Amino acid sequence: MPTNGTTNGASNGTAPHPLDVPRGLAGVVVTDTALGDVRGREGFYHYRQYSAVDLAERRGFEDVWYLMFYGELPDAAALAAFTARTAALREPPAEVAAALPALAGACAGSGPLAGLRTALSLFGASAGLRPLYDLDADRRRTDALAACAVVPTLLTALYRLGRGLEPVEPRDDLAYAANYLYMLTGEEPDPARVRAVERYLVSTVDHGFNASTFTARVVASTGADLAACLVGAVGALSGPLHGGAPSRALDTLDAIGTVDRIDPWIRERVLAGDRIMGFGHPVYRTEDPRSRMLRSIAEEFGGPLVDFAVRVEARVEAILAELKPGRELHTNVEFYAGVVMELCGLPRTMFTPTFAAARVVGWSANILEQAADSKIIRPAARYVGPPPPQPVPAR
Repeated sequence: MPTNGTTNGASNGTAPHPLDVPRGLAGVVVTDTALGDVRGREGFYHYRQYSAVDLAERRGFEDVWYLMFYGELPDAAALAAFTARTAALREPPAEVAAALPALAGACAGSGPLAGLRTALSLFGASAGLRPLYDLDADRRRTDALAACAVVPTLLTALYRLGRGLEPVEPRDDLAYAANYLYMLTGEEPDPARVRAVERYLVSTVDHGFNASTFTARVVASTGADLAACLVGAVGALSGPLHGGAPSRALDTLDAIGTVDRIDPWIRERVLAGDRIMGFGHPVYRTEDPRSRMLRSIAEEFGGPLVDFAVRVEARVEAILAELKPGRELHTNVEFYAGVVMELCGLPRTMFTPTFAAARVVGWSANILEQAADSKIIRPAARYVGPPPPQPVPAR
């Protein structure tokens, strides 16, 4: 494992001393994976042996789901069978469906992603999901398929119930992305919007050992059931420094408002040390390939919002280069993801849930991979408190 130069060998011949590593485990390799990688200096990431952006441009969501779970792209027959199989799993158990109205009401102030945590827990219990440790590989994958298939249904139902609307039943004649938009709006989805959303979903299925994926793998390493792993991942995703940023990036455009306010608004925020949502990434040192693809999708739609976003992007990068020389700060996936989802009619409260509807496949693939390794993830921490042991004072 890479370190910052401190390696102490073994302690009394049995256990190694703890290793000093960078804060946040930045750059530290913790395991092997066959699922994909992110090459930050190249501006490239992939799912297994394929470019993720190429997959988003050329394949559908079910193709990539199959790839992540089975290690290869399906042929036409395998894709048809897989699509039919997963479409049949979209209905939640009756106990879960019955609990959703109360759950949506309880989470009215925090949104569908908060409700998903509890809904997934209930789904795991209702579906009888057993610890991964006790299951064979086929049973684990069956559980993962069911969880991935039901997440869009849960998210859209929680959103609609929170707005006083009835949930929309899933349709098994629609593919994943089209069915998601249908359940969200209750209307036949526009093909152009479906394809735009599908390309976004494919582009966000997986992205290396990000915080939510790593969280899912930590829980999986304990042998817990699949729902428990996904709940942990959703909790990590909810943070604004992870998947919670698409709507905030769009809020930035709203706050700037007009072209004449772009430069003064940006300068004020940068000089104050504020973070500009939608810019910068912990891994990429060049343009985020997801942002590049999503910008092209936005430009296919065109319109004032897209023109303004492109103008803001250019000025933010120029001003950051001026005020923070030597640092590579470009738009990340959240900036244009917000623009694309806005253009496709998704409400802002569903931006991060939509991200989760895609990333659940990547989480699950990582959970399945981790479950094949019985080693629990158990790092160490450096104690920096008062020196022990000290006498316990009397009352």
